Amino acid sequence: MARGKLRIYLGAAPGVGKTYAMLSEAHRRIERSTDCVVAFVEHHDRPRTEVMLRGLEQVPRKEIEYRGTTFTEMDVDAVLRRAPAVALVDELPHTNIPGSRNAKRWQDVEELLAAGIDVVSTVNIQHLESLGDVVESITGVRQKETVPDEVVRRADQIELVDMSPQALRRRMAHGNIYKPDKVDAALSNYFRPGNLTALRELALLWVADRVDEYLQQYRSEHQVSKIWGSRERIVVGLTGGPEGRTLIRRAARLAEKGAGGEVLAVYIARSDGLTSASPKELAIQRTLVEDLGGTFHHVVGDDVPVALLDFARGVNATQIVLGVSRRKGWQYVFGPGVGATVARDSGPDLDVHLITHSEAGRGRGLPVSRGARLGRSRLIWGWLTGIGGPALLTLLLTHSDADLGLTNNMLLFLTLTVGAALLGGLLPSLVSAAVGTMLLNWFFTPPVHRITIADPKNMLALAIFVLVAASVASVVDLAARRTHQAARLRAESEILSFLAGNVLRGETSLEALLERVRETFAMESVALLERKSDVEPWTCAGRVGTGQPVERPEDADVDMPVGDHMALALSGRVLPAEDRRVLAAFAVQATVVLDRQRLRSEADQAKELAEGNRIRTALLAAVSHDLRTPLAGIKAAVTSLRSDDVAWSEEDQAELLAGIEEGADRLDHLVGNLLDMSRLQTGTLAPTIREIDVDEVVPMALGGIPDPESTVVLDIPETLPMVTVDKGLLERSVANIVENAVKYSPDGKPVFVSASAHADRVEVRVVDRGPGVPDEAKDRIFEPFQRYGDAPRGAGVGLGLAVARGFAEAIGGTLTAEDTPGGGLTMVLTLPAATSPPSVQPGLPATATS
Repeated sequence: MARGKLRIYLGAAPGVGKTYAMLSEAHRRIERSTDCVVAFVEHHDRPRTEVMLRGLEQVPRKEIEYRGTTFTEMDVDAVLRRAPAVALVDELPHTNIPGSRNAKRWQDVEELLAAGIDVVSTVNIQHLESLGDVVESITGVRQKETVPDEVVRRADQIELVDMSPQALRRRMAHGNIYKPDKVDAALSNYFRPGNLTALRELALLWVADRVDEYLQQYRSEHQVSKIWGSRERIVVGLTGGPEGRTLIRRAARLAEKGAGGEVLAVYIARSDGLTSASPKELAIQRTLVEDLGGTFHHVVGDDVPVALLDFARGVNATQIVLGVSRRKGWQYVFGPGVGATVARDSGPDLDVHLITHSEAGRGRGLPVSRGARLGRSRLIWGWLTGIGGPALLTLLLTHSDADLGLTNNMLLFLTLTVGAALLGGLLPSLVSAAVGTMLLNWFFTPPVHRITIADPKNMLALAIFVLVAASVASVVDLAARRTHQAARLRAESEILSFLAGNVLRGETSLEALLERVRETFAMESVALLERKSDVEPWTCAGRVGTGQPVERPEDADVDMPVGDHMALALSGRVLPAEDRRVLAAFAVQATVVLDRQRLRSEADQAKELAEGNRIRTALLAAVSHDLRTPLAGIKAAVTSLRSDDVAWSEEDQAELLAGIEEGADRLDHLVGNLLDMSRLQTGTLAPTIREIDVDEVVPMALGGIPDPESTVVLDIPETLPMVTVDKGLLERSVANIVENAVKYSPDGKPVFVSASAHADRVEVRVVDRGPGVPDEAKDRIFEPFQRYGDAPRGAGVGLGLAVARGFAEAIGGTLTAEDTPGGGLTMVLTLPAATSPPSVQPGLPATATS
């Protein structure tokens, strides 16, 4: 059973007319003989809404007793038993009374949709789950009843019911929404002009985002490459901390303010390891950003600010969203932090947003691991602690009156050595041990100010000091190296796991995989090269990035061979040996993706061959039936005329000759369509594109229509812009469309042909009042040898609309089918408009009508 379709009327506030619009749609559908019932509609004592309920069948509600009070809810079982074509369900976010079948009404609606019932419902913008905190900050009211955004986004149709704040307040003042005793309180609180304006903006932006999704789908389906608007790309820098969710939601709201905004969340895994990153939290944030329509990226980089900026510039981002640092105040002595560094180095093309959050300034949950690659600032502090620390400590101890003794002095110097090891690694700590030993010998070991040591015990103490200092420094450095290795292996395993999962699920194209390689290793360009044998030249199977293309693996900065005749070539920098293990995995996966793409291409070719065989089979069937029928009529008429046994009257002869002419015309039309389809299938169609007027071509296309004066009504304004098409192909396309419409239109209801201009295109609409076509069959009627209903009036092999769409696409246009309001089918032929303005001759009427 096919799933039902969901239509939602979305409003900015109560009272804008969502329920009224839903009931009006129900009356229109009933007029079209659609089985429509009211499953649940609450009129809230609004007179106009209550009037609209009259004449509509209402399914009895289910009574539920709760805490001594009887409530009514939608009876899902009763609606399922009634099984209407369309059910009206008001207030989609409503929470059902405890004891109901489902906790939320939108879950009831899901059951109706699963049963094949179309549902029309209503939602206010403040009830969307993702906007709850925003609406609360605007109105001061927290909405308890919410609906997940995804439920509304999955709706087949979303219609915005809009009203200006002033008009809504007037409707409120007239008592059309609430009772008179509640009007003043509502106008002074929730229905203030500022609140209504902000809610209206939220609704418009949310619907605009939905419209943009439809637009992107349309551009993809019709392969529109011309830019129609600007696009914001927002990069969110994640650390794996709990503030990431706030940053993602804020970035999503920023993206919604621009047309086609895109959110890219990126986690930079430092090569020395970032142990404060929670894998569980990162998984949650990955799911969140994907639910909001963004993408998640995992990049390895030694310098987090540089890697983040490189990634942002690589994806042509316009904004970066970062959280305020979680470090405590004293930790800023080690550097300005990632946020400040990115803001400083971003340049004029990148806007950086620093977002406050509840974790700011609280410190990291886990300590940052130490590693071998410490960076310049860490090394500087290590050397200052290892050399400057002992000097300052000696100065302090020699100018102090307190005599701590040699043992305590050694412990103080040992503390500085350990600090140097923690900050700068092994070498600064060893130098610190040597400097400390010299200073202890000179200033604190008798005889002072001399290199010699008088007491053997002091000599042993100094030797132990050097040994302990070196041992502690070695252990600290070894631990840091092991931590670095573990962090790097973890980052590699996360990348490989994510990569393997995407490739195995078939979600990654070759270009996307190569782009992932470029992002991960911060390269300028990545190419996959292949050759058939050792003596043949290399060819590029796929490439991403900028710079001069690499023709051979030897010319690249890094090459990773895959087998004997394939290699991955990277340009930009030389990779260390430890990175080649991950690169080798990427290279193997690239070959798998390439093989899969080629297998898919071969499968598509096989599918085309199968389609060609199907068309040839259908063609044989058409030749054996549809072409023989007019031939049989012609043969019979000619045989009758040539017969000497019968003396035919002039009227009989004229009738037989008319039958011969009609059969010949049918044959000519059928053969013409067959030849046209053959030209389209073989790709031998070569249109001659030039600028013409639509009002000149459309009337000429009606030459083959019987009695066009009574069967077709034209409304073609002469002020339309010219179109750039092939005149002959356009005429044939329009002729086939109109002929199909006339064939299905009832007697006495002519076909209406109109044209209008929209931006850079011209639309020709052919409207009939026939039986129409279901939505699931609208694409199928454009396939060759398809006749809806299998029995149209008149003859035909089902090629008219297929040829019409083929000609339309050949001249740069499109042909789609829509429902005619009130019943019937509307064919929409979209043509590219010429850039030059139309030439209008004075004195001519504005439209041509017949």
